[in-house]
Amino acid sequence: MKVKKIIAYTLSVLVLLFSLVAILGIWDIVDIEFLIARMFKSLMVILAAAAVVVLIFSILDRPDRPDRRGPEEG
Repeated sequence: MKVKKIIAYTLSVLVLLFSLVAILGIWDIVDIEFLIARMFKSLMVILAAAAVVVLIFSILDRPDRPDRRGPEEG
């Protein structure tokens, strides 16, 4: 569960950072046309990587489940 929390905070910080750059571009402080494509591509790569990491940890970190079948009759 800790890995998911770290990933969630990291992605939140990245979204806030990209939003800040977008706002600076709206106010013509930075050249947004140059940055916008790179920002979204970077965000998509990071989101895909985070999804893969969460999937791997959810598969590897699963607790052992008891057998769902009832006792053998016979």
